[in-house]
Amino acid sequence: MLEDRPYLISRVFESTSEQESNWRFLACHFHESLDSKKRLLHEELEEKELENRSKRKKKSLQQSNTSDTQGTKRPLDDSNGYNNFNRLTRDIIISCLLHLSRSNYGAVASVNHVFRSLIRSGEVYQARRQLGVTEHWVYFSCSALEWEAYDPYRGHWIRVPKMPGSPTENFMLSDKESLAVGTELLVFGQELNSYIVQRYSILTNSWSPGVVMNSPRCLFGSASLDGKAIVAGGTHGRTILSTAELYHSETQTWETLPNMSRARKMCSGVFMDGKFYVIGGIDRDNNVLTCGEEYDLKRCSWRLIPNMSAGLNGASGAPPLVAVVNNELYAAHYANKVVLKYNKENNTWVTLGKLPERSVSMNGWGLAFRACGEQLIVIGGQRGCHGGMIELNSWVPNGGPPEWDIIDSKHSGSFVYNCAVMGC
Repeated sequence: MLEDRPYLISRVFESTSEQESNWRFLACHFHESLDSKKRLLHEELEEKELENRSKRKKKSLQQSNTSDTQGTKRPLDDSNGYNNFNRLTRDIIISCLLHLSRSNYGAVASVNHVFRSLIRSGEVYQARRQLGVTEHWVYFSCSALEWEAYDPYRGHWIRVPKMPGSPTENFMLSDKESLAVGTELLVFGQELNSYIVQRYSILTNSWSPGVVMNSPRCLFGSASLDGKAIVAGGTHGRTILSTAELYHSETQTWETLPNMSRARKMCSGVFMDGKFYVIGGIDRDNNVLTCGEEYDLKRCSWRLIPNMSAGLNGASGAPPLVAVVNNELYAAHYANKVVLKYNKENNTWVTLGKLPERSVSMNGWGLAFRACGEQLIVIGGQRGCHGGMIELNSWVPNGGPPEWDIIDSKHSGSFVYNCAVMGC
């Protein structure tokens, strides 16, 4: 939908690294192009305005005789009348914002408190989800407590605020898991003898304490879909778990699900065909599991799938590097440096071709393999004499062998600790 209306997506950001919430700085750029942007928006809304003109006149007469200002169709800002946008009704404003890239929302929020309220409330993102308007940004961490984001649609790096520190260094040094769901990035870790969650919200561009699971854990498999996420397996202390939980991002609550057939840690999770899959992992006897499990959200039940992850990971290696594009499951075999595709019919893996040349890892650790909309993304790098260089490679699966394109790179740590893709 965004690609169909390129004239409505202005290029607000001019530098290659900027704050997502730097509204004051962005405002000057936004106001410079405000006149032209208003003309474009008025063209888009001309028909609606003609249809609603008589209704607005009638409503104006009614408002002069009543103090009732409730409802979503009322004017949003009567403070001065200088801003033409103030005459737009709430639903029309949201309709306009749906045509903009979410890269522009920080600048839009600087116009007045009404726009800022709409964006911070999450209503715009709810409307985007209902209409199937989605932009995927890649969030990853190459340094403790520091995260970066990349917008592949516009080729921009977005600096994410640093995670808040903890009283001790335990959280910074502990194994961490990350999960992007809705408009949130959740980072799970440990602090002394407790488990904590740090929650980053794109609505406020800030970190805050997140809600801990009913059964806290680390080294679990997870995936998200439509504002919900499932985590399964993992460890609590020395105990390897078979439990699973469902997270509702809009209410920030956890719901306990039925247990899996097998307890497992260091597993991976994906959504495919509307169902959640747990792939691979290590059991309580330190054996590598080759089976997967499928969770049906409608039936609330698990199904064991033998040999689903045979050969994808080892006892000392990273969890399986898997990703789903258009309901097709792909894997990065880090030992052989090849890309595999899962055949659902006969439960086998087929080799498609090679990973990018510079996809360096330590038994799979330090390399990110993710789905980003309709493309696969590989993030990794190698350390040279001038420091680390991180590289983003992209390929759109088309039935043939992978043909990777380097979409961007930058000087950074060359080891990817955590990575998540947020689509909203």
